[in-house]
Amino acid sequence: MKISQNFTKTSKTAPADEQSESAKLLLRAGYIYKEMAGVYDYLPLGMRTLENIIQIIREEMNAIGGQELRMTALQPRDVWEASGRWSDDVMDVWFKTKLNAGGELGLGCTHEEPLTRLMKSYISSYKDLPVYAYQFQTKFRNELRAKSGIMRTREFMMKDLYSFSKNREEHDEFYEKCAESYKKIFNRLGIGNDTFRTFASGGAFSKYSDEFQTLTDVGEDIIYLDREKGIAVNEEVYTDEVLKELGLDRNKLEQHKAAEVGNIFTLGYRYSEALDLTYNDEDGNRRKVFMGSYGIGPSRVMGVIAEKLSDEKGLVWPEEIAPYKYYVVGIGTEGTKVANDLHDKAPEQIILDDRDKARIGEKFADADLLGIPYRVVISDKTLADNAVEIKSRTEADTKLLPLEEFTAKLVQK
Repeated sequence: MKISQNFTKTSKTAPADEQSESAKLLLRAGYIYKEMAGVYDYLPLGMRTLENIIQIIREEMNAIGGQELRMTALQPRDVWEASGRWSDDVMDVWFKTKLNAGGELGLGCTHEEPLTRLMKSYISSYKDLPVYAYQFQTKFRNELRAKSGIMRTREFMMKDLYSFSKNREEHDEFYEKCAESYKKIFNRLGIGNDTFRTFASGGAFSKYSDEFQTLTDVGEDIIYLDREKGIAVNEEVYTDEVLKELGLDRNKLEQHKAAEVGNIFTLGYRYSEALDLTYNDEDGNRRKVFMGSYGIGPSRVMGVIAEKLSDEKGLVWPEEIAPYKYYVVGIGTEGTKVANDLHDKAPEQIILDDRDKARIGEKFADADLLGIPYRVVISDKTLADNAVEIKSRTEADTKLLPLEEFTAKLVQK
């Protein structure tokens, strides 16, 4: 990408009605555009960042046997009535619409029911199990309050995986495997050190569910953390009985505000029973399928990362999710030529600030605001030493790097 060809522009100000600091930065940097409260567009830089987050999650889901599919957002009424979740009294976040030809549809807020019905066409024997199906898809939820930027929206990207197992034992094995996978994901996303498995209410399906909570002052939840054990308890289940069962000492727990970035639930037989998803076991007996669900919101995670890792200058993206790795500035005749040549060799890694009229200080400020991991200056002066000047976004000092070595880094990706 060349800055001169990018239709978005950076700004020193954000919309006055935006309360979230992360959203203000993302708006100023041209990553997102606000359509209305709780609804945002992802612009080219934001789209690349979101796709990088999605790819990390995809790789880890595939590594534990996940199979990716894409389901429809438009949902028929009958499948939700079968589970009792069509009514607004039960599910108060529905967006619904009437068809001109008659009837009513919902915009999918989650996908347990439709995927369970889909699996009836493919699961009939114990030999067909287990199945771990997941998708990345836009969800719609009629949130009453949507004021945290992309951390809580009415339209958002979700990774939802659903497990279909022969029994509780097979389910529990995968459940723990998925929990470990989530730890890997958050480590790769750069927030692993501040993200903790958190015991929360399991609702009607199990005693507990597991949330993955990232410590942040803008979080909506209160958790109690045992840092030594690396686990936490959500305030909603913070009782002496729960602490005793989990082997936690109240005196060792730290209270923190946190934002939920993922969750895993045991669903049991609720949906397989409601939608009659069964299989024949080894003895020919008909059994209900045991289910679980596992969610991560890539767009919400992007907001949390922007909130956690930003500073007074702007965004600070980890290398693996940044839209580009290098922000390159060419100075002088030869420096500009070399900068353009390197951009053409590695356009997926370099964002080139080729603006003629922008001052060097303005370019450096935009490099910081955009959060690109490395700022690289190529000038006639650095080329006299056959080098480039490189600076990490998280460090104050610059250093000279041989041009040949920098070029080799581009080839290596």
